[in-house]
Amino acid sequence: MDRIRTLLAALILVTSVSTIIAHPDDKASDLQHNILFIVSEDNGPDIGCYGAPVGTPNLDRLAKEGTRFDRAFVTQAGCSPSRASFLTGTYPHQNGQIGLATWKYSMYREQTPNLVNDLKKSGYRTGIIGKIHVNPEDAFDFDWREGRGGNFKRENLDRYAEAALEFINASDEPFYLQVNYPDAHAPFLPQVDGRPAEILTADMVEPLPHIGLSNQDLKQKTADYYNCMMRLDDCVGELMQKLKESGKYENTLIVYIGDHGADLIRGKRTCYEGGVRIPMIISWPGHGKQGFVYDGLVSTIDLFPTFMEASGTPVPEHLRGISLLTSLNGNSAKIREYLFTEYHVHSHHNPFPQRAVRNERYKLIHNLVSGRENPGFAFTLSKKIDPEEMEEALKKAPKNVVEAYESMENPPEYELYDLEKDPYEWNNLAGKKKYREIQDELTGALHTWQEQTLDPMRDKDLALRLFNDVMETNLEKVKIPYHNYLDPCPETKEKN
Repeated sequence: MDRIRTLLAALILVTSVSTIIAHPDDKASDLQHNILFIVSEDNGPDIGCYGAPVGTPNLDRLAKEGTRFDRAFVTQAGCSPSRASFLTGTYPHQNGQIGLATWKYSMYREQTPNLVNDLKKSGYRTGIIGKIHVNPEDAFDFDWREGRGGNFKRENLDRYAEAALEFINASDEPFYLQVNYPDAHAPFLPQVDGRPAEILTADMVEPLPHIGLSNQDLKQKTADYYNCMMRLDDCVGELMQKLKESGKYENTLIVYIGDHGADLIRGKRTCYEGGVRIPMIISWPGHGKQGFVYDGLVSTIDLFPTFMEASGTPVPEHLRGISLLTSLNGNSAKIREYLFTEYHVHSHHNPFPQRAVRNERYKLIHNLVSGRENPGFAFTLSKKIDPEEMEEALKKAPKNVVEAYESMENPPEYELYDLEKDPYEWNNLAGKKKYREIQDELTGALHTWQEQTLDPMRDKDLALRLFNDVMETNLEKVKIPYHNYLDPCPETKEKN
């Protein structure tokens, strides 16, 4: 019955390793640098150093001291799938976490190799502050935990930095510490315990540009989103101060990311840039080039091999990600030609299987159940804007923006965008003769990747079954047996 075991064996349980950056005469202790991994909720690159009109001095300073990755992406614009991917170095269709853990979606029960356990085996003390939000949680054998759940009320935010210092000072062993901050998850609380000190209001901002619409309500939501980002920045500043107080700052690799784009229209729960593009900053005191901006395509699946290499630990060969350490030295060479993202479902409200690929300039989205109305469209709008206000905003919007919203509600099979000329994805070029060669190139790259990663959704009938089954649950919190759909191809079965 559980066919996924064969898929997992083919995809994950590979134990051979690749070469690491160690030199023969290096001592193990010299190679095992501490790792501080900071993850924020539901925000794209909407911070000062990326050009956003919001004050984030601490994150900006981190970027000045290290490398800012200008085009960094998650694998899926949802919390649990995104987190499972950077913790396992695999795509959601490989590790099984294709929807929210809250709604009982989970990784495969087999022992999937993961970052936490591999570092622990290599002598690292591992800790986490805040949520894991990946099922099963016991797959990640952390030595220490502080706090559980999302803390969306933003209670005791000072405790994050204090707990971090306690963990860091508890031992001289090298550490891996993941700190998960609740901002900027909804609800967008404008101020908590006096943070930020000065709040933004609707008349001070414009809606995020990928929204394409404007009214007072959207401006206020954007202002409060920015207020969340300023509060996050303040918390990160406290954390950096505690790290310096510990005396271990100089020997710590510091990585900051958002777990996916903002929970606003055309952001979270989509394959659009507003959903999958994130901030990524890596600072390694004493290493690399300060203030460098890397503009190649990088993915959060690159973090697992990056951490392994920084720790002096062999990088598992099965990982499809690529270590980013060479990019920290000012090396602008591109590490990949194509970057892939996907979508399945978030909660039971919004199934709509998609696959997407982009190169340096163009992006292709394949809507696997085109011809069906996308339930995620109505779900997001119902939470983010009043229907009457939406209608009024659309009346004032340019024609291509109106058409883009219509396309989002009833997606065609393919969407193709020129991100150089059209960074917010308003003009679908799919099917146009002038762009046929580009569309064919990206379609071919996408199909090759699906074959290489044994993506079950290359069979569109399975995508349709997933869509129909989730829609027929009547939104009850019951587990959809998605893993039963992941029936490996015959060649996979023969390998096992």
